[in-house]
Amino acid sequence: MGPKEPTAGKKRSIVWPFGPDLLPRLLSAIVLIPLTAIALVAGWVPFALMVALVIAGAYREWETMIVGREQAFPAVLVMGLLAIAAIAYPMNGAWASAALLCIAVVIGIALPGRNRGWRLVGMIYFGLATIAFLAIRGSSAVGIWAGVFLLSITWMTDIGAYFVGRIFGGTKLSPEVSPSKTWSGAAGGLVFGTAAGLLVWNAAGWFLGTPSPFVIGLLIAVLVSISAQGGDLAESAVKRRFAIKDSGAAIPGHGGIMDRIDSLTMAALVLWTIGLAHRGLGAVPQGILFW
Repeated sequence: MGPKEPTAGKKRSIVWPFGPDLLPRLLSAIVLIPLTAIALVAGWVPFALMVALVIAGAYREWETMIVGREQAFPAVLVMGLLAIAAIAYPMNGAWASAALLCIAVVIGIALPGRNRGWRLVGMIYFGLATIAFLAIRGSSAVGIWAGVFLLSITWMTDIGAYFVGRIFGGTKLSPEVSPSKTWSGAAGGLVFGTAAGLLVWNAAGWFLGTPSPFVIGLLIAVLVSISAQGGDLAESAVKRRFAIKDSGAAIPGHGGIMDRIDSLTMAALVLWTIGLAHRGLGAVPQGILFW
C-alpha cells in the first residue's frame, strides 16, 4: 500500500497556512487600531475613558471564566470600580486609582466562593494594568510617544509571531499550554516587535529633541516583546485551567477582549515598571524614553 494522500485540510494548509481567521483579524485591526490611536492622541481623559471600557469588559470576561457562567454580582460592582479607577487617574492622580483598587480587593476578599483567589488575581492584575496604561500615557506629548512605543512593540510582536509561526511552523513552544505556538513564531515576534520598537524609539528621540542611546532602546524593546509573548502564554494557561478556548466573542478573529489585550497588559506592566523605576511615578513616560 502506497503512502496516504494528504487530506483536503492538509493541502489547504500548505497552500494557505493562515487559516480562516486571518480575514476577521485584519478587519478587526482596521477598526481597533485607528480607534486606539485616536484615543491616545486625543488626550489623557479620552484615553482614560477608553481604558475604563476595555478593562471593565475584560474583567467581565474574567469573572465569567472563573465562575463558569455570566452573573451580575459581583462582576458589575468590580467592573464599575475598575472603570472609575481609570477615570480617576487623570482627574485625581494615581493614588486615587490605587485607593479604588484597594476597595475592590477588600470587597473581593469579603465575597465568598470557591474561586475567590482567582477573582482577587483578576482584580489586582487588571487594576494594576489600568494604572500602568494611564501612567504610560501621562498628560504630555511624551506620553503619546511612550504609548506608541508600547503599542508598536506589542502589535508587531503579535503579527510577527502569527505570520512567521504559520509560515515556518516547527517545534511547539509550549504544547501543553498553547498547541498552536511555535519557537519560530516566538522568534519572529521578537524580531518584528523589537524592530518596530526601535523605529519608534529613534523617531521619538528625533521629534522630541532628546535622543536616547540605541542600546537602551534595544534592551527595552526586547524585554517588552518577550513580556508580550509571556502575557499571551499566561492567558492561554489560565484558559486551559478553566477549559475554555476564547475568553469571549467580542472581537471577530480574536475572541474576547482578554484575548486581544493579553499581550498588551503584561507588556504595559513591564514598561510601566521600567519608567517608574527610572524617573518615578510622576514621570513614567519620560522614564521610558529619556535616558
